[in-house]
Amino acid sequence: MKVCVLLADGFEESEAVIPVDLLRRGGVEVTLAGVEQRQVTSSHNIVVQADCLLSDVDLEQVEMVFVPGGLGGVNHLLANDGDRDFLSRAVEADKYLAAICAGPTVLSRMGLIDGKRAVCYPGCEEWLPPAIHVADQRVVRDGKLLTGEAAGSAFDLGLLMLEVLKGKAVSDEVRHSVYYYG
Repeated sequence: MKVCVLLADGFEESEAVIPVDLLRRGGVEVTLAGVEQRQVTSSHNIVVQADCLLSDVDLEQVEMVFVPGGLGGVNHLLANDGDRDFLSRAVEADKYLAAICAGPTVLSRMGLIDGKRAVCYPGCEEWLPPAIHVADQRVVRDGKLLTGEAAGSAFDLGLLMLEVLKGKAVSDEVRHSVYYYG
């Protein structure tokens, strides 16, 4: 099982790194894919070395695509044709999509989650329709779409992603190993 994480300059580091850590603890292969370059600078100036460029990712080997938030990262994603094409092909191939904070607005603005229930960062709701905003939820699952509200729900989303990919027993085991009681 493989998760592809889209990283663009300005991404929110905790929204990316916490789910990646939980997934890897649960035995999921995760690839950090730099959208524009391999060295990606987060919203708080932490430089992360991506495993590869997004253009090098074989979508057939991917089970889930994950879009972290961070307004800078989201704006880079919306401006990049390569990642928009990758996301569109992922939907056509019936892959899981996960996104957190402002990340779900990328999927919505591209028309990829029309009519799906989703949560996003409070204040970004205006960019979510025609997806259906769900208020007061940390995470929401609608079929193959998993969304998280904000950085504070990164553990919840990461564990939900893990549960979807590896089952509840593995997710519960990782939850216990990191002493997360949220």
